Amino acid sequence: MPRTTLKRLPVLLFLLGGSWALAASGEEEDLELVYGDKSFVSIATGSNIAVSRAPAVATVITAEEIASGGFANLDDVLETVPGMHVGRNELSYEALYIVRGIISKRNPEVLMLLNGQPMTSPFVGNRGDFWQGMPLEHVARIEVIRGPGSALYGADAYSGVINIITKDAKQIDGNHVGTRLGSFGSRAGWFQHGGKWGDVDVAAYLNVERTDGSDARVEADGQTFLDGLFGSHASHAPGPVNRDFRALDAHLELAWNGWRLRTAHLRRDDIGSGAGIGAALDPDGSTDTRTTLANLGYQTRLADWELSTQADYYGRSAVSRLKVYPNGAFGGAYPDGFIGNPSKWERRHALSGTAVYSGWQDHRLRFGVGVERTEIYKTAESKNFEFVGGVPVPTGGVVDVSGTDKVYLKPHVRRLDYVYLQDEWSMAKDWTLTAGIRHDRYSDFGNTTNPRLALVWEAAYNVTAKLLYGQAFRAPSFVEQYIINNPVTQGNPNAKPEKISTGEFVLNWQPQTNLQFGLNVFRYQRSDILRYVPVAVGNMAENTGGASGRGFELEAAWEPSRAVRLSANFAHQRSVDDTDGRDAGIAPHNHAYARADWRFDSEWSLSGQFNWVAGRHREAADVRTEPVPDYHTVDATLRRGLASSQWEVSLTARNLFDADAREPSFAPGTDLPQDIPLAGRSWLLQARYQF
Repeated sequence: MPRTTLKRLPVLLFLLGGSWALAASGEEEDLELVYGDKSFVSIATGSNIAVSRAPAVATVITAEEIASGGFANLDDVLETVPGMHVGRNELSYEALYIVRGIISKRNPEVLMLLNGQPMTSPFVGNRGDFWQGMPLEHVARIEVIRGPGSALYGADAYSGVINIITKDAKQIDGNHVGTRLGSFGSRAGWFQHGGKWGDVDVAAYLNVERTDGSDARVEADGQTFLDGLFGSHASHAPGPVNRDFRALDAHLELAWNGWRLRTAHLRRDDIGSGAGIGAALDPDGSTDTRTTLANLGYQTRLADWELSTQADYYGRSAVSRLKVYPNGAFGGAYPDGFIGNPSKWERRHALSGTAVYSGWQDHRLRFGVGVERTEIYKTAESKNFEFVGGVPVPTGGVVDVSGTDKVYLKPHVRRLDYVYLQDEWSMAKDWTLTAGIRHDRYSDFGNTTNPRLALVWEAAYNVTAKLLYGQAFRAPSFVEQYIINNPVTQGNPNAKPEKISTGEFVLNWQPQTNLQFGLNVFRYQRSDILRYVPVAVGNMAENTGGASGRGFELEAAWEPSRAVRLSANFAHQRSVDDTDGRDAGIAPHNHAYARADWRFDSEWSLSGQFNWVAGRHREAADVRTEPVPDYHTVDATLRRGLASSQWEVSLTARNLFDADAREPSFAPGTDLPQDIPLAGRSWLLQARYQF
């Protein structure tokens, strides 16, 4: 254990465990009220099922758990999930959801759903470039499964699935207004309403915020490396990263007699470039994004059938104003900087239907069909370079190449038809077998079929064991297939999906009503991994080789009294590139998280959290020889609830001891040689008023 941690051990003990000795002096209150309903999950099968019997490795995070921990952004709370680590990319500090060691620079391996609707951008295959997370006041619960989910959810449910479920009218029950004020010039205001308009249940939410971003500093960047080659001094490093943005989030839900309409609009303006689009600091670069989602669904029950249908719309745009490299780049060849401003507009229309039949004894059958049309229907670009003989040369000024053969990407359309079948079979007393299979047919890269099997044994009233197997795939993004005229990467129309096969063993044990343990052991094999390989001009996306991984996750939760809850998890993984047998790099081999919650009277609570990230290796192609430093952070939240007042107030300290925490930059390591610095100590004050 590092010496600095030993010095702080008394404080950590108080935050993470010592507080239960004081619980007897406060008023005890059942912590079920704090943690809400964590017993059931819907993401594993499509219907509510007890977490202990779910045919998947699942985690549920409730609204009360979010509030008591002082979390304000989705990316922060996902770091608490066993087997998941939230890393960072240099471009706008995009979050990388690393599940069981599976990672790539754009992180398309995790499927994110909002109320069951995919948020996948076809451009890069993730939540959308320049992703800035989501605020959490309107979130009722977050469900996460680690492992494959393509048998139910299709593309990109590769290493995991995250479903964000927003609050309905009953959960809001009235009007709420709130504010957030914090470090780095962060401020926000929000309003929430839940009630009825005649016979219609209405839930609405509006959040407006802005931040100047953290003051983390980069000592050297990609331009620093080029300055060494050209003898120039163009780099902005050492200097701060560019992490400011403005945001607006609007949600509306209407429910009536089996019908439900959900809409969301997520707007992000002036998103800073982070450490730069080319890993070169760009203090003035920014991007505006707009994301709109709409879902209209109808659900009914006829005898032994549960029937539902829904129509989805997803639209997103991103308009950028960026400098890949600063003024004077490439020995002065670009006095105004190396400028590339790619913009795009994308959308998806989908129609699906589901039928669940429970009239066959001991079986629950789920059938599903769907069609989708996904497209990038418009692109635009302005830049001050063009390719001559495969080499970018200056044009003497910024030229708008939109609609010409020189644009970086032309419009494309992808069509999808799919069908799936799942059977939950109670094959014997205390034994359940879930079997499922899904077939997807794509217009541009062909067909893929993915099965799942899950055997769940309730060995005793407090012991459950599971054997799980599943296959999944990640669809190639439009960038990987169709990008052109790019100085770094070229698309490959013949790219195929990545594939993964995963086996898991799960054991849940609850020796006492207030004590529970979980063990998850996994092993996976990846194939047809999409990587960029050198070609005549830049690098091209190719399906090259595979990787294998294995590991385990331990979870524990204990309530020594009705006023205190302690929880912890530890994850270990090792992922190896099958080509050379070397460690895949970047992802932590070891990740530990611990949390203590103490309600010391009916209104006040104290939460402490400890997060340890360790064992991160460099990629094989990285020129750096020094290891990636481990780090640990401590957070604390003091909260006053709504027991006898209409006010709720909390004060949160993140990275309380101002640890130097960094995420590894990608190979070759010459762009950000000192890695990607995270925020230091910060404070956040949150207040909510209910009326």
